[in-house]
Amino acid sequence: MGTIDIAIRLVIAAIVIILYFTHVISGTTVIILLIFAGVFILTSLLSFCPLYLPFGFSTQSEK
Repeated sequence: MGTIDIAIRLVIAAIVIILYFTHVISGTTVIILLIFAGVFILTSLLSFCPLYLPFGFSTQSEK
């Protein structure tokens, strides 16, 4: 994963977490969005997205 992809995932996860703690989202919506936020954080920390593998997709810059 490229640095822009990682940054976007972390920003989206942060927004979801902020919305949760400010009680803007609740119920089933918050559960689903927090799961996605967790996956975004995990894939960002590992710099690997398993969904990119079967499609041959890469956001890394060519070196």
